[in-house]
Amino acid sequence: MSDSVEFKWGSVSITGNFRENNEDNYCVDSTARYFLVADGMGGQSAGEKASELAIEIVSKRLDQSLGNATSSPEQEVTRQIDQAVEQANSEIMALGEIEPNFKNMGTTITFIVVVDSDLYIGGVGDSRAYQLRNGTLEQLTEDHSLTQALVNAGTISPEDAKTHRYKNVLYRYLGSKDGGTGTEAKRIKPQVGDRYVLCSDGVSDGANDETIHQVLAEHDDPQEAAEALVKAAQDGGSKDNITCVIVHVVQK
Repeated sequence: MSDSVEFKWGSVSITGNFRENNEDNYCVDSTARYFLVADGMGGQSAGEKASELAIEIVSKRLDQSLGNATSSPEQEVTRQIDQAVEQANSEIMALGEIEPNFKNMGTTITFIVVVDSDLYIGGVGDSRAYQLRNGTLEQLTEDHSLTQALVNAGTISPEDAKTHRYKNVLYRYLGSKDGGTGTEAKRIKPQVGDRYVLCSDGVSDGANDETIHQVLAEHDDPQEAAEALVKAAQDGGSKDNITCVIVHVVQK
């Protein structure tokens, strides 16, 4: 990690107003080597199991591989991340095949992985990563949803996508045959003042980009920011579990 910057973070995960159980899971590595958010899907406890497995397997694989990757080239780091996610995808699919209660379970995943002072940010599904830098908010991940595919094809507008009936239908997630085909990780050099968000779609369903931008800009403490963002999403009518991890890049 660069000698000149370090990371501060905050996290919140709630069941929300409309769900009986929380199918989201997240993990923050105690030494800030990685940050993960997963949003499970499936009946009863299946979604919880899928997101729990994803976090457990990916974090374990990263613990093993990141120790050897302090100066790894970009392709090697990306390969290690993709392999960790691919293993999680395979194990979720396998358990879904043999355990009737977990049939067709799945989960999203989004992450920040820190290697040699660079951030690798990506995901599978529709949990998102955002960056606020120099007053500009950017969504760093692309939703693997049918509506986003329709937007990309020019069939519907981004405005239409917000209320489209297929808004929450994913074509790629962990637990699907395409779930292990890569995480499209972006390599980013962090700058002092950067603020990052990892969140389940419970956040983006209740808080638009303007709200996310405002909350990130207003709070210098990442834990306060995470609490404010979850509350904003809840107040904004989110009907899902709501989870976010917020990471600030600060001067060491």
